[in-house]
Amino acid sequence: MKNYKTLFIIIFFCPIMQVIISSCNKDDIPDLDFRQEMRDFVIGISTYSNNLHPGFIIVPQNGIEMITNDGESDGDMNMFYLDAISGHGQEDLFYGYDKDDKETPAEENEYLRAFLDRSKTAGKVILVTDYCSTANNMADSYSQNLEAEYVSFAADHRELDNIPAYPLQIHQENDNVVAGIDDVKNFLYLINTANFQSKEAFINAVTGTNYDLLIMDLYFEDNVAFNAEEINRLKDKANGGNRIILCYLSIGEAEDYRYYWKDGWKPGNPSWLDDENKDWEGNYKVKYWETEWQYIIYGMDDSYLKKILDAGFDGAYLDIIDAYEYFE
Repeated sequence: MKNYKTLFIIIFFCPIMQVIISSCNKDDIPDLDFRQEMRDFVIGISTYSNNLHPGFIIVPQNGIEMITNDGESDGDMNMFYLDAISGHGQEDLFYGYDKDDKETPAEENEYLRAFLDRSKTAGKVILVTDYCSTANNMADSYSQNLEAEYVSFAADHRELDNIPAYPLQIHQENDNVVAGIDDVKNFLYLINTANFQSKEAFINAVTGTNYDLLIMDLYFEDNVAFNAEEINRLKDKANGGNRIILCYLSIGEAEDYRYYWKDGWKPGNPSWLDDENKDWEGNYKVKYWETEWQYIIYGMDDSYLKKILDAGFDGAYLDIIDAYEYFE
């Protein structure tokens, strides 16, 4: 006797399963508002961190178009997003857009500044990182950013692995109390510790400077994290004042050298993991709207952001905000 129940299951459910399987393919991304999904992700990070640590600073890097609902510089501002953040980070504004130590094309500069100025007018601090290495270009970067009323850092290594020797005196060196991000006049972007032999060497190098703000990584190397005592020491400026410290956190890509990475992971496994970034080996695009990835970043006791909060950072510097461009 034929098993008609089994036959029904095969006939009825197999086409459905084919649809489900095909929907998991990279070319069948759900019909989402990818910019709003990223806004919601950032808002969630901000809400979570400020509930645990009121006043925690959130600064997204790049993706400045998200400040408006339609992605146009003259569009209506998305106030829910703006209220969740303290400032904006922008790379390559005056130098480095096409090539390091090369001036950014005027049309690209003007395009970005139209958004950045609206954010600044809304009360947000603008942190610009230009990639230039010759003294004349570094000086020009600082000059143009100062005129635009942006806080800037001229990075002579795109790897962000050193404290630049130029200028001899920190641009806009500040003896005043740095109580919040609005008091910041200069910053150091130093997330790669490869050139420092130990945590102590890194701490001594940083505390020997008067930068108002430091952007650094939670980990020194091999997933060895800086602890709360070490972060507290790093807040001391050479002149006796205090600095603010933001922790770098990539939320639009997964990195295979992080503590959360598991053996056997590859694009499609887990389902939210997408293709490797061709420009940065070991970095993988993620479907950042999926809950499993978001829990890796925040919301759980073992999430990345909770480790940052427990280490005593003043805020988080969120990278790969512009991941929505990949999916669009």
